[in-house]
Amino acid sequence: MTGLFDISGKVALVTGGSRGIGLMIARGFVEAGAKTYISSRKADVCEEVAAELSKTGTCIAIPADLGTEAGCRYLADEIAKREERLHILVNNAGANWNAPLAEFPDDAWDKVMNLNVKGVFHLTRFLVPLLERAATDDDPARVINIGSIDGLQAPTFDTYAYSSSKAAVHHLTRHLAQKLAPSRITVNAIAPGPFESKMMAETLRRFGDSIRASNPLGRIGRPEDMAGTAIYLASKAGAYVTGVVLPVDGGMSTRHQ
Repeated sequence: MTGLFDISGKVALVTGGSRGIGLMIARGFVEAGAKTYISSRKADVCEEVAAELSKTGTCIAIPADLGTEAGCRYLADEIAKREERLHILVNNAGANWNAPLAEFPDDAWDKVMNLNVKGVFHLTRFLVPLLERAATDDDPARVINIGSIDGLQAPTFDTYAYSSSKAAVHHLTRHLAQKLAPSRITVNAIAPGPFESKMMAETLRRFGDSIRASNPLGRIGRPEDMAGTAIYLASKAGAYVTGVVLPVDGGMSTRHQ
């Protein structure tokens, strides 16, 4: 039992790992002893965060734009240059857009879908060879996709592309889980509720009190809530779990099921 949640010595990649939920997971992995790569579009921010996280472990920055197939291929190739195997892939990089129904821009829809859905698909398939090399019967390789409770229920705000993309991520998770299980690769999704992040900052500033009041547990998510869930899915404790969409939301999604 002492090693049930041990991920030390594993190699992980967290996309969008320089801020928000990605940073919460990356920090948790680094502190738990995993060699952790982070990626984001902004090279300077990515490097700064990697240097900061490296004070407690090993964190390496590889900036990339995962909104294109070429960007996904680039990141996969860069990981392959450095590592013979990849134990954990966290597909967290994402974008959002809020606009009224009648005014929602076509290019915004494409931007959100390209990063949130196609980016997950392309990066995962390009990294399958490295994941397969890390996988064993007793300790599968892990893919963890970051969805959202907005993909489980209709959101309050006019984030049509975002909620649609996260619902797509949840179903893509189940599809990939079925496809990759024979290769000893598990694929699961975390569906976060409200957490402190740049994407949520304005919403929490304006509506934080009402969001907390409406949450069955009476609060928003903390970094350790997200890090702990990802470590569970990446460790021996989660080795027999695949194709699951796990809400981490204090019970918010239960009110709409």
